[in-house]
Amino acid sequence: MKNIKGRQLPLQTLSLVVGFMVWVLLSSLMSFIKQDISLTAGQISLITAVPVILGSVLRVPLGFYTNRFGARGLFILSMLFLILPVGYLGMANSFADLIVAGLFLGIGGAVFSVGVTSLPKYYPKEKHGFVNGIYGVGNIGTAFTSFGAPIIAGMYSWRIAVFVFIIPLLLFAILNYIYGDRNEPKMETSLKQQVLSVYKNNKLWFLSFFYFLTFGSFVALTVYLPNFLVSEFQLTEVDAGLRTAGFIALCTLLRPVGGWLGDKFNPFKVLMIVFAGLTVSGILLSFSPTILLYTIGSLSVAIFSGIGNGTIFKLVPLYFSKQAGIVNGIVAAMGGLGGFSPPIILTIVHDINGHYAIGFMALSQFALASLIIIIWMYYTDKLNLSNYIVNNAGQGILVTDENGKITKVNKAFEKITGYLEEEVLSTNPNILSSGEQSEEFYNEMWQQIREKEIWQGKIINKRKDGEIYTQWLSISVLKDAGDNVTNYVGVFSEIDK
Repeated sequence: MKNIKGRQLPLQTLSLVVGFMVWVLLSSLMSFIKQDISLTAGQISLITAVPVILGSVLRVPLGFYTNRFGARGLFILSMLFLILPVGYLGMANSFADLIVAGLFLGIGGAVFSVGVTSLPKYYPKEKHGFVNGIYGVGNIGTAFTSFGAPIIAGMYSWRIAVFVFIIPLLLFAILNYIYGDRNEPKMETSLKQQVLSVYKNNKLWFLSFFYFLTFGSFVALTVYLPNFLVSEFQLTEVDAGLRTAGFIALCTLLRPVGGWLGDKFNPFKVLMIVFAGLTVSGILLSFSPTILLYTIGSLSVAIFSGIGNGTIFKLVPLYFSKQAGIVNGIVAAMGGLGGFSPPIILTIVHDINGHYAIGFMALSQFALASLIIIIWMYYTDKLNLSNYIVNNAGQGILVTDENGKITKVNKAFEKITGYLEEEVLSTNPNILSSGEQSEEFYNEMWQQIREKEIWQGKIINKRKDGEIYTQWLSISVLKDAGDNVTNYVGVFSEIDK
């Protein structure tokens, strides 16, 4: 049993490699295909983008059904089904044939959500980021195709190159049948229930937007670079494939680094650096008239999107431990869709004004928006954690402003005193006074608070119903950066007399 579980990470990662190899067949061979089949620039952009559609949309149900049926069955079915569009592509003779084949090749990209849903079941939560990062190395399958397919096509033909990819599909269908985990933990929650439980959560859509940008940048440049480098910079097909493979490899190998960073450090801070870097990268690509500057811009996108891809999937199980399947599917789908529109938009922009600067500047603006959102999420999370701690603390907590008016109390305060929060807001804490302490007692207490900024001691107070009780009270002073008093915080617990 232990051996079976230990095999799942390498088996599923290699299965993803094969899926992604097939996913980018069209874009990798487009410079050869267009020599054989007459295509306009717009048709080429649509053909290279269309595999992303099904590859994105199917990620949602595949993530869900992985929780229900396990990764083994879904990988087997996916590998076997992909043989059909690969075979059809090898016999394609028209634009329509390429569209149909490309649409169903998208299943190769959809299998991504199988592993990110299945693999965390085998590892503790503190390793989820790194494990999903390792699995994400399967993206390197796109590099194998971008580099290898043009070489095979140059030696023989693009059709032969396509048919070669049937071999790994058959091989990994068999390997998953033999070595896949038949006893993977399953969940029986309905798809509707899972969707209804998460769709109103803004964190789901923020994570989706982040992955739309990071993975979308990776997919967009992966499918666009081979043909773009040939047409824009007059590189050979093999040279363009090699450069694209380098972009893919760098982005992919940094994915586990991003997952590790998300495990090791605060993932929000890691993503702040990622989106700041992508903002600068988008600007650089917008003003890159030479191949050197364009290469630097592309590689910087690879670095930051690779790290971001790994870090984002650390946050999914952190926020959605019970709905990881459906959430992984939705987030992964949005990432795939992030790679669909950029090639088309870049082509339209180029047709209108003759260059791509506006299209690449859009990447920069999306990254800047993501940076602002992640900063807001970081501080909101800290505030929510603070509020959670305050509200669920076993001791009563009372916060006043600098004038001594109550601004917040917690549940323990309400339980001990009998007062609800709305009854005491904007009032003075002396509503709790029992009258058993002298004025001198309070004068000495406040003198110590002013001098030492803290006071502790016993005090006799009165509940809402008039009952007298004794409590141990600690009062602290909060100040701003200018050394001005902003709040007083009282923490107390009831004690025996």
